[in-house]
Amino acid sequence: MELTYAPGACNIGPEEIDRRRKAAVAGLVASVGFAAALIFGFGSAPGGLERLLVALPLTGAAIGWIQARRRFCMAYGLAGTFNLGTIGEMSRVTDQAALAADRRTALIIAAQGLAIGVGGALLFLVLPIAIQR
Repeated sequence: MELTYAPGACNIGPEEIDRRRKAAVAGLVASVGFAAALIFGFGSAPGGLERLLVALPLTGAAIGWIQARRRFCMAYGLAGTFNLGTIGEMSRVTDQAALAADRRTALIIAAQGLAIGVGGALLFLVLPIAIQR
C-alpha cells in the first residue's frame, strides 16, 4: 500500500501504522489486566473510585487504535512531522496551513481517545463485578 502525506489526513506509513496497532493491543491487554487486578487482587467493588484509573491504559489503547485506523500519528501532527517510510525517517511539515490541519487532527484524536478511555472507565466504575471476601 503506497501512502502519501495528506495534511490532517495521513502522516504515517505502513510500518508506523503497524506500530500503532501493536500499541493499541498492548494498551488493551494492560487495561484488562489492570481491571482484573483491581477486582481480583485488591477487591475493588462497583463504585470504587480506584476503578477510574483504568482510563489511563484504556485511553492509550484507544489513541493507538484511532491513529492506526486514521493513518495519522497524533504526536507527529503536533510536532509538525510525518513519516511514510522506514521508522525513524522523519520529514518536516513546512506549509503553515498543512501544519494547522495536522494539529487540528491531532487534537481531535486526543479528544476521541480520552472520551473512549473515560467512557470505558465510567462503565467499569459501575460494572457489577466484585469478589466476596
